[in-house]
Amino acid sequence: MVEKRRRKRGETRGQLMEAALTLVGKGRHFASLGIREVTREAGVVPTSFYRHFRNMDDLGLQLVDELGLVMRKLMRESRQQAPFADKLIQDSVNLFVDHVLNNRNFFTFMAQGLAGESRAVRDGISGEMRFMAHEMMLDFRRMKMAEHLSDSDLYRVCELVIRTVAFSLNDILGTSADDEHQLNTIREREIQHVKMIMLGAMAWKSEDR
Repeated sequence: MVEKRRRKRGETRGQLMEAALTLVGKGRHFASLGIREVTREAGVVPTSFYRHFRNMDDLGLQLVDELGLVMRKLMRESRQQAPFADKLIQDSVNLFVDHVLNNRNFFTFMAQGLAGESRAVRDGISGEMRFMAHEMMLDFRRMKMAEHLSDSDLYRVCELVIRTVAFSLNDILGTSADDEHQLNTIREREIQHVKMIMLGAMAWKSEDR
Protein backbone atom coordinates (compact mmCIF):
# COMPACT_ATOMS: atom_id res chain seq x y z
CA MET A 1 0.00 0.00 0.00
CA VAL A 2 2.85 2.40 0.89
CA GLU A 3 4.61 1.60 -2.39
CA LYS A 4 1.37 2.21 -4.29
CA ARG A 5 0.95 5.65 -2.66
CA ARG A 6 4.56 6.54 -3.52
CA ARG A 7 3.99 5.50 -7.12
CA LYS A 8 0.81 7.59 -7.27
CA ARG A 9 2.70 10.58 -5.81
CA GLY A 10 5.34 10.25 -8.49
CA GLU A 11 2.72 9.99 -11.21
CA THR A 12 0.91 13.13 -10.03
CA ARG A 13 4.17 15.07 -9.81
CA GLY A 14 5.03 14.02 -13.36
CA GLN A 15 1.54 14.95 -14.55
CA LEU A 16 1.89 18.44 -13.11
CA MET A 17 5.29 18.99 -14.69
CA GLU A 18 4.08 17.66 -18.03
CA ALA A 19 0.96 19.85 -17.83
CA ALA A 20 3.09 22.97 -17.35
CA LEU A 21 5.21 22.03 -20.38
CA THR A 22 2.09 21.31 -22.45
CA LEU A 23 0.74 24.78 -21.69
CA VAL A 24 4.10 26.32 -22.59
CA GLY A 25 3.97 24.39 -25.87
CA LYS A 26 0.54 25.87 -26.54
CA GLY A 27 2.01 29.35 -26.44
CA ARG A 28 1.71 30.26 -22.77
CA HIS A 29 4.67 31.79 -20.94
CA PHE A 30 5.68 29.77 -17.90
CA ALA A 31 5.86 32.90 -15.75
CA SER A 32 2.19 33.60 -16.46
CA LEU A 33 0.90 30.15 -15.50
CA GLY A 34 -1.21 29.72 -12.38
CA ILE A 35 -1.56 26.69 -10.14
CA ARG A 36 -5.24 26.18 -10.99
CA GLU A 37 -4.50 26.28 -14.70
CA VAL A 38 -1.73 23.69 -14.37
CA THR A 39 -3.77 21.35 -12.16
CA ARG A 40 -6.72 21.61 -14.55
CA GLU A 41 -4.47 20.65 -17.47
CA ALA A 42 -3.05 17.77 -15.40
CA GLY A 43 -6.53 16.58 -14.43
CA VAL A 44 -5.89 16.75 -10.68
CA VAL A 45 -7.40 18.83 -7.86
CA PRO A 46 -5.59 22.11 -7.01
CA THR A 47 -4.81 21.01 -3.44
CA SER A 48 -2.70 18.13 -4.76
CA PHE A 49 -0.23 20.65 -6.21
CA TYR A 50 1.07 21.53 -2.73
CA ARG A 51 1.93 17.92 -1.97
CA HIS A 52 4.67 18.18 -4.61
CA PHE A 53 5.64 21.85 -5.01
CA ARG A 54 5.65 24.94 -2.81
CA ASN A 55 4.69 27.24 -5.69
CA MET A 56 5.13 27.64 -9.45
CA ASP A 57 8.77 28.72 -9.07
CA ASP A 58 9.43 25.44 -7.26
CA LEU A 59 7.82 23.50 -10.13
CA GLY A 60 9.96 25.51 -12.55
CA LEU A 61 13.13 24.64 -10.64
CA GLN A 62 12.22 20.95 -10.77
CA LEU A 63 11.88 21.30 -14.54
CA VAL A 64 15.30 22.98 -14.62
CA ASP A 65 16.75 19.98 -12.77
CA GLU A 66 15.23 17.66 -15.38
CA LEU A 67 16.62 19.88 -18.12
CA GLY A 68 20.08 19.65 -16.56
CA LEU A 69 19.91 15.85 -16.58
CA VAL A 70 18.89 15.89 -20.25
CA MET A 71 21.73 18.24 -21.23
CA ARG A 72 24.35 16.25 -19.32
CA LYS A 73 23.12 13.07 -21.04
CA LEU A 74 23.51 14.80 -24.40
CA MET A 75 27.07 15.82 -23.54
CA ARG A 76 27.94 12.25 -22.51
CA GLU A 77 26.52 10.90 -25.77
CA SER A 78 28.52 13.36 -27.87
CA ARG A 79 31.73 12.49 -25.97
CA GLN A 80 31.23 8.78 -26.55
CA GLN A 81 30.50 9.21 -30.25
CA ALA A 82 33.25 11.70 -31.10
CA PRO A 83 36.75 11.34 -29.62
CA PHE A 84 38.23 14.04 -31.88
CA ALA A 85 37.68 17.78 -31.58
CA ASP A 86 36.15 18.58 -35.01
CA LYS A 87 33.76 15.63 -34.85
CA LEU A 88 32.93 16.44 -31.23
CA ILE A 89 31.81 19.94 -32.24
CA GLN A 90 29.77 18.69 -35.19
CA ASP A 91 28.12 15.81 -33.31
CA SER A 92 27.40 17.94 -30.24
CA VAL A 93 25.62 20.61 -32.28
CA ASN A 94 23.68 18.03 -34.30
CA LEU A 95 22.60 16.17 -31.15
CA PHE A 96 21.48 19.43 -29.57
CA VAL A 97 19.41 20.49 -32.58
CA ASP A 98 17.79 17.05 -32.89
CA HIS A 99 16.96 16.96 -29.19
CA VAL A 100 15.38 20.41 -29.31
CA LEU A 101 13.22 19.34 -32.25
CA ASN A 102 12.11 16.18 -30.42
CA ASN A 103 11.40 17.99 -27.13
CA ARG A 104 10.04 21.37 -28.21
CA ASN A 105 8.00 22.06 -25.08
CA PHE A 106 10.94 21.37 -22.79
CA PHE A 107 13.29 23.67 -24.69
CA THR A 108 10.65 26.35 -25.16
CA PHE A 109 10.53 26.42 -21.36
CA MET A 110 14.32 26.83 -21.33
CA ALA A 111 14.23 29.63 -23.92
CA GLN A 112 11.56 31.43 -21.89
CA GLY A 113 13.46 30.90 -18.66
CA LEU A 114 16.72 32.35 -19.96
CA ALA A 115 15.09 35.78 -20.16
CA GLY A 116 11.99 35.14 -18.11
CA GLU A 117 10.27 36.99 -15.32
CA SER A 118 10.94 34.26 -12.75
CA ARG A 119 14.31 35.03 -11.21
CA ALA A 120 14.41 31.61 -9.53
CA VAL A 121 13.99 29.79 -12.85
CA ARG A 122 16.37 32.15 -14.64
CA ASP A 123 19.04 31.67 -11.97
CA GLY A 124 18.44 27.91 -12.02
CA ILE A 125 19.03 27.68 -15.77
CA SER A 126 22.12 29.90 -15.49
CA GLY A 127 23.44 27.58 -12.78
CA GLU A 128 22.90 24.53 -15.00
CA MET A 129 24.75 26.26 -17.85
CA ARG A 130 27.68 27.02 -15.56
CA PHE A 131 27.75 23.39 -14.47
CA MET A 132 27.75 22.25 -18.11
CA ALA A 133 30.63 24.62 -18.88
CA HIS A 134 32.58 23.11 -15.99
CA GLU A 135 31.84 19.58 -17.25
CA MET A 136 33.00 20.58 -20.73
CA MET A 137 36.20 22.02 -19.28
CA LEU A 138 36.93 18.70 -17.52
CA ASP A 139 36.27 16.88 -20.81
CA PHE A 140 38.80 19.06 -22.59
CA ARG A 141 41.34 18.35 -19.86
CA ARG A 142 40.76 14.59 -20.18
CA MET A 143 41.13 14.85 -23.97
CA LYS A 144 44.31 16.94 -23.50
CA MET A 145 42.85 19.79 -25.55
CA ALA A 146 43.77 23.46 -25.06
CA GLU A 147 46.45 22.53 -22.53
CA HIS A 148 48.02 25.96 -22.98
CA LEU A 149 45.01 27.58 -21.27
CA SER A 150 44.60 28.03 -17.55
CA ASP A 151 41.55 26.45 -15.92
CA SER A 152 39.86 29.83 -15.58
CA ASP A 153 40.44 30.74 -19.25
CA LEU A 154 39.37 27.31 -20.47
CA TYR A 155 36.22 27.57 -18.36
CA ARG A 156 35.39 30.92 -20.03
CA VAL A 157 35.84 29.33 -23.45
CA CYS A 158 33.47 26.51 -22.51
CA GLU A 159 31.00 28.98 -21.04
CA LEU A 160 31.04 30.94 -24.32
CA VAL A 161 30.39 27.73 -26.31
CA ILE A 162 27.42 26.80 -24.09
CA ARG A 163 25.93 30.30 -24.28
CA THR A 164 26.43 30.51 -28.05
CA VAL A 165 24.65 27.21 -28.72
CA ALA A 166 21.87 28.08 -26.23
CA PHE A 167 21.35 31.38 -28.08
CA SER A 168 20.29 29.35 -31.15
CA LEU A 169 17.26 27.95 -29.29
CA ASN A 170 14.76 30.48 -30.61
CA ASP A 171 15.90 29.93 -34.19
CA ILE A 172 15.54 26.15 -33.87
CA LEU A 173 12.17 26.38 -32.14
CA GLY A 174 10.93 28.79 -34.78
CA THR A 175 11.75 26.35 -37.58
CA SER A 176 9.47 23.54 -38.72
CA ALA A 177 10.90 20.04 -38.28
CA ASP A 178 10.17 19.55 -42.02
CA ASP A 179 12.28 22.54 -43.08
CA GLU A 180 15.52 20.61 -43.49
CA HIS A 181 17.19 23.39 -45.48
CA GLN A 182 16.74 25.97 -42.69
CA LEU A 183 17.69 23.45 -40.00
CA ASN A 184 20.89 22.57 -41.87
CA THR A 185 21.64 26.29 -42.15
CA ILE A 186 21.29 26.63 -38.37
CA ARG A 187 23.44 23.54 -37.75
CA GLU A 188 26.22 24.74 -40.06
CA ARG A 189 26.13 28.24 -38.58
CA GLU A 190 26.41 26.97 -35.00
CA ILE A 191 29.21 24.56 -35.91
CA GLN A 192 31.09 27.47 -37.48
CA HIS A 193 30.46 29.65 -34.43
CA VAL A 194 31.90 27.02 -32.10
CA LYS A 195 34.87 26.39 -34.38
CA MET A 196 35.61 30.13 -34.42
CA ILE A 197 35.49 30.21 -30.63
CA MET A 198 37.91 27.28 -30.45
CA LEU A 199 40.21 28.86 -33.04
CA GLY A 200 40.36 32.00 -30.93
CA ALA A 201 41.00 29.88 -27.84
CA MET A 202 43.98 28.22 -29.52
CA ALA A 203 45.58 31.65 -30.05
CA TRP A 204 44.81 32.89 -26.53
CA LYS A 205 47.68 33.19 -24.06
CA SER A 206 46.83 32.68 -20.41
CA GLU A 207 48.71 35.06 -18.13
CA ASP A 208 49.44 32.39 -15.52
CA ARG A 209 50.80 29.83 -17.99
